[in-house]
Amino acid sequence: MTTLFIVFQCILVCAICVAVLLQKSSSIGLGAYSGSNESLFGAKGASGFLAKTTFILGLLLIINTVTLSYLYNTRANAGSVAEKATSLIPSIEQNTSKEFEAPKAPNVTTVPNAIETNTSK
Repeated sequence: MTTLFIVFQCILVCAICVAVLLQKSSSIGLGAYSGSNESLFGAKGASGFLAKTTFILGLLLIINTVTLSYLYNTRANAGSVAEKATSLIPSIEQNTSKEFEAPKAPNVTTVPNAIETNTSK
């Protein structure tokens, strides 16, 4: 289900990019490359149609984003944080072994003996 919404999100983003780039601006946008889009959409041009299309696509994008966040949030909050932490503790204790022990400090009693033998000579 989530995959369907993610694919729909990608399609919406691409459609919004195309709709925005086709709109008339100071540099005429991509409409200059496809010829005159005024003949396709009538005498007024595509400005009204593309503005409405962009608004609808943007609204669908927002609704899809909220739906995706709701789905991910409900899946992530299936259990509380405390339950997840207590379920991890036994697995951490099982993984402790000799290879993960902290190094031990050197024996301090042997160092002064070496100093005393050097000073007595």
